[in-house]
Amino acid sequence: MPQRRASKRIPMKLPVEIRWKSRAGTDRQVLGKTGDISGTGLFIEVAVRPRRETPVRIKVLLPRQGKQAPLELWCQGRVVRWNQRGRNQGLAAVIDEYELRPARRSGPASKLPPKGN
Repeated sequence: MPQRRASKRIPMKLPVEIRWKSRAGTDRQVLGKTGDISGTGLFIEVAVRPRRETPVRIKVLLPRQGKQAPLELWCQGRVVRWNQRGRNQGLAAVIDEYELRPARRSGPASKLPPKGN
């Protein structure tokens, strides 16, 4: 089967926080870690299974480089699939919008901004 990806995936294990609304409209949040990341999406190792096309807000804590201040990758995207890779289960999300920001001192579980900010 030919590869249909728009960009190369890079294996990375980074802390991630995902937020979405359930079908009932309840705010949901879960912590996990990335399995891989690309310029257009990422695979996130988590035990939850949001429905396909569910809009998600994602925050990834990026590794510090030397004396550089820590950064966070903030994304708006949507779930495109859920699958199991060996012992790792999780979801794949496409990134529709993203922004790099200085990391907050409170760590990977700090609050995501409201959608649209």
